[in-house]
Amino acid sequence: MNDTFLKACRGEKTDYTPAWIMRQAGRYLPEYQKIRSRIDFLTLCKTPEIAAEVTIQPVDILKVDAAILFSDILIPVEAIGMKIEFSESKGPIIYNPVRDEAAIYKLRDIRPEEDTPFVMETIKILRERLNVPLIGFSGAPFTLATYMIEGGSSRNFINTKKMMYQTPAFFSMFMNKITDTVISYLRAQIDEGVHAIQIFDSWAGILSPVDFSRFALSYVQRIVSAFKGKVPIIYFAFNASAMLNLVKQSGADIIGLDWKIEMTDAIEEIGNGIAVQGNLDPSVLFGAKDLIRKRIAGILSGARDAKGHIFNLGHGILPETPVESAIAAVESVHELSDRR
Repeated sequence: MNDTFLKACRGEKTDYTPAWIMRQAGRYLPEYQKIRSRIDFLTLCKTPEIAAEVTIQPVDILKVDAAILFSDILIPVEAIGMKIEFSESKGPIIYNPVRDEAAIYKLRDIRPEEDTPFVMETIKILRERLNVPLIGFSGAPFTLATYMIEGGSSRNFINTKKMMYQTPAFFSMFMNKITDTVISYLRAQIDEGVHAIQIFDSWAGILSPVDFSRFALSYVQRIVSAFKGKVPIIYFAFNASAMLNLVKQSGADIIGLDWKIEMTDAIEEIGNGIAVQGNLDPSVLFGAKDLIRKRIAGILSGARDAKGHIFNLGHGILPETPVESAIAAVESVHELSDRR
């Protein structure tokens, strides 16, 4: 197996900088679109053979150095009692949002092997077929809480912040419940054989630093503590570049970076004791190949003092992205960073 990604996670010397792309198994690939034309998203997530096929597609097409399990961050949320629909136009819709204490008590304890067996079976298939490491993942507690409280995506997160500020004890109880769910869910993925995990905190950036410290960080720390030393742990807090001094306190082995900060500035803030992942603006992939290559060269140069560097985008690849540009980006990372 090509273990370059895992070496970079651990801060070990590598022959080149490994690369993978968030949402690399997705809508920008015609091969994925062909499958999605005959099956809905949630059914795809719950059909191991097809989920495994979709996971492998970008490894074969882009030649990335790691695969990420094809699934969704809301899968464990559905398993504990949330009624979810994935709408093509509106995104996820939750029909029974958590707005009071009674709703928390209705949530079940997750039993991953029984509640999400399709995830475990997909991992099992991928372990047999992949020649690169497999990344498992979950949403971070705060991000999952926003979906569960708001009933889906939100612009201002009013219901979430009302709960935080008006009933902080209630919010804490809710967050502890979600954290327990995430730990159980990730433990099952690790037991099944994923090589690393990523914690996606997609909505961390809606919080001020003081609120991030109070309402989000400690729960991520609990998750990281549960798995520290077992597999590499990546924590990606989107739109949180101004809070890297707090984000690094998560204890994660690798900090994912969005594109809102220069790589050199990020490493200066984080220090050279933690590996980093990122951080090309996904929209750069709409540019000419020489621009893509130039921007990647700058990121690689900026990351030279990091403990370890994994190239990635600063967020998920956009559906309209030309496949040729994604291929060119991965090729550029490998060529420009080749140290053999």
